[in-house]
Amino acid sequence: MSKKITIAIDAMGGDLGVNITIPGAALALKEHSDIHFLIFGDEARIRPILSRYPDLRDSSEVIHTDKFISNTEKPSVALRKGRGSSMRLAINSVSEGRADCVVSAGNTGALMAMAKMVLKCLPDVRRPAIASVMPTKDGRVVMLDLGANLSCDSEVLIQFALLGAVYSKVVSGKKKPTVGLLNVGTEDVKGHEELRSAAAVLERVNFAGHYHGFVEGSDIPMGKTDVVVTDGFTGNIALKMAEGVAKLSGMYIKDAFKSSPLAMIGGLLAAPALKKMKAKVDPRMYNGGMFLGLDGVCVKSHGGTDEVGFANAVMVAYDLIDNKFNDQVAAELENLMSQESFFTSDMIEED
Repeated sequence: MSKKITIAIDAMGGDLGVNITIPGAALALKEHSDIHFLIFGDEARIRPILSRYPDLRDSSEVIHTDKFISNTEKPSVALRKGRGSSMRLAINSVSEGRADCVVSAGNTGALMAMAKMVLKCLPDVRRPAIASVMPTKDGRVVMLDLGANLSCDSEVLIQFALLGAVYSKVVSGKKKPTVGLLNVGTEDVKGHEELRSAAAVLERVNFAGHYHGFVEGSDIPMGKTDVVVTDGFTGNIALKMAEGVAKLSGMYIKDAFKSSPLAMIGGLLAAPALKKMKAKVDPRMYNGGMFLGLDGVCVKSHGGTDEVGFANAVMVAYDLIDNKFNDQVAAELENLMSQESFFTSDMIEED
């Protein structure tokens, strides 16, 4: 029998806390029976819900704490006052070797700050990045960074390209994912110096992906590359813009089918096709953002998701551990660093 994968759950994180995290863990267990859960949170609130899922109850251990990080807590405050919180204890369990990975739907800034402080970065990794998967015309695209680093120099962008390529291999099964740098145009002369310097290196080195070149914002949903790399400021704006367009499109479609009796009949006829389209772009199926570059697997679930979305975040964590993601990253980093000395002295200075 294969070794069980132990996943630490911050049960109190997210908009609805235990009402989502416990049912979500139960759904993930149905897909992967070899998971053992460490559930961190208020036992008095966890136990009544856990009792509804006998299989999960038998495959988990509850570690009580009545402290949790709120969605509005500043990362600096969370670091100072959150030592005994469900989020911090779940992260600690990975650092201590009791769990293989941690999943939380809690405060993103606090989770990143705590995870970076406790788990630290992998050797040679300058900064961690938030990566997630988004739907495209023909499949899905991995995009990073989605908000961890507001600005990035060329070395960080190069490392993000490597991290994103390995992540794409794990979550999308791509053997040699194509990687693009997000820019204001596809021409070589476009963009700031950091982008052009990163592109020059990626064009000549061998790494986990295949460098495609610059891509524009409109190329992301078209699936022009398997991985899109950018700084966290740009990436977060692009992500929120995509979410807003998706919501607006849904509103327009609903309003259009309510506009007249004939349109309502058309809506009924189109219902099967619309249902299929909705399933294809369902954000719950793409839930689970990975903090790439940390010396430990930490997955962030969207705070407003339901149990299906949370289960998908848990399964992302499972796949990363099952595929030895960080071992792959370490090997690829060693390969990249051994090829040539392309980092200048100012690139390797401490941030």
